[in-house]
Amino acid sequence: MPMPKPGERLWLNTDTMSRTTNCAPLLGMGGDKVLPEVAPGLTDTEGVGKDITARRKEIFLERYAADLHPAPGARALVERLQAEGLQVVIASSAQPDELEVLLKQARVDDLLPERTTAQDAAASKPAPDIVAVALERIGLPAEAVLMVGDTPYDIEAAGKVGVGVIAVRCGGFSDDRLAGARAIYDDPADLVARYETSPLAR
Repeated sequence: MPMPKPGERLWLNTDTMSRTTNCAPLLGMGGDKVLPEVAPGLTDTEGVGKDITARRKEIFLERYAADLHPAPGARALVERLQAEGLQVVIASSAQPDELEVLLKQARVDDLLPERTTAQDAAASKPAPDIVAVALERIGLPAEAVLMVGDTPYDIEAAGKVGVGVIAVRCGGFSDDRLAGARAIYDDPADLVARYETSPLAR
């Protein structure tokens, strides 16, 4: 069996630690926030933490990205929003190249040219920076905007700049964790099916 490369060994060590640390509640939090949570004292900007972050990205793009599938109704929801004349912008804590892959796997990359990523903000979710940049991009006040999200960190980040959130359960969080959202749906398909009674139609 070949020995892992140094960067991969760092990732494997982190992966082993992750199995003893419940990382599921951290899903949706920016990577710069996750690393210190699972490995106190490390950051994604220097030393071992920077190496782990780089290798994590490589492993995700090389081994796992191709197996990702769209949430039910993802494309239909974006198409409905655009048909209603609404401006749509992505506000993600992912890096630009990772986001490109995620949107392609979700089959919506051709529909969403306007995007904000971790590169556009000083701090990732649950900090509000990325949502604030998205607001600037579309030129609308917070009270005129709704965000669709699937984690508590989306709700927290949006709330800090006064943006309401419609939550979907397909991110794996319970309704208790999604408290604070204006409405909760199973997935984008459920939201599309009930669009006329959703906050989007009000």
